[in-house]
Amino acid sequence: MSPACYGQRLLNPFRGVMNCIEYQGAEAVTTDGLRWDIYVRDTDLVEDLDNPHRVQTSDIRYGSWSPRQGLKRGAIYPSDDFKLLEERGAVVYEYLLTHHDAIPFPLRDVYEWWLLDAAGAPMALLDSAVGAQAIEPDGRIEWRAGRECAQQFRSDAAAGTADAATAAERLSALVNAYAGPQPVAQWFQRHADGSGTLLNLRQGEPEASARRLPASAFDAFLLRLPGAAPPEHQRLIADFHAWQSPCLLLLPTLSERTRAHLEQQALTRAPALERHHRLYPQIIDQEAIRGARVEALLRAGGDAGDDEDETMATYYIELNVTRTN
Repeated sequence: MSPACYGQRLLNPFRGVMNCIEYQGAEAVTTDGLRWDIYVRDTDLVEDLDNPHRVQTSDIRYGSWSPRQGLKRGAIYPSDDFKLLEERGAVVYEYLLTHHDAIPFPLRDVYEWWLLDAAGAPMALLDSAVGAQAIEPDGRIEWRAGRECAQQFRSDAAAGTADAATAAERLSALVNAYAGPQPVAQWFQRHADGSGTLLNLRQGEPEASARRLPASAFDAFLLRLPGAAPPEHQRLIADFHAWQSPCLLLLPTLSERTRAHLEQQALTRAPALERHHRLYPQIIDQEAIRGARVEALLRAGGDAGDDEDETMATYYIELNVTRTN
């Protein structure tokens, strides 16, 4: 069996895509296409359970890898169990050496958990899952702007506020207000044509209902307000999308016109663009993107930062959804 290669979005808020090479509980993950973290976990411990995907097993750091620095090994534990994990980690590592430049991998998180607006329409994507067995039926129903947004985002539409944190708080409060006093979130399975089938999780296993929404019901930028929202609220969302443009360019379903527009917006956030550009499925204006990358490298002192030994992958840093099982 060959390792599986796929992408999964990092959500609430959408802040990137994790590309993953996975094999029997071992996985290599990257969020920038340059630095890879390799983890192994003992999936044999839960294989006899009814739903092993609902049980959290500890990850053991096999190591980290980048094209320039090669492999940096993690701690080695002399035990029979760890020898098996070592073998699985080695399979992923060897596969990584020959497939790391095939990124971006196709997104496979087709199960999506959407916060609905007060009228029951999908408004903000809160979470996603690669398979139906990985769906968490219960969770905190709240959209969050995120810590980076709190530190950096500004908008003249944020009720005249001057500081970035207040703009982010205003944005979060606004989105959640449109969900109504008793917010509801629903899981949908998205299909190749962009449409989505509602999944009914209230009776146990996912069960498709008769409700199937067209692709147009799901916002391409994963966040929208109802059409009746006043112009100042729509401007705040538009400003957020402009600020988020380096991340939005990771999405594979954008039209060329939309992608070109987002690329121009992303030029104002050169460091974020440099962080994500290796995972873009397409670049329209290569020269402009290259110029922004040069700017980002100059700001960073001429180095892309490959010398930094990150002991924790970006995937694990900002977990905004608190599960309540």
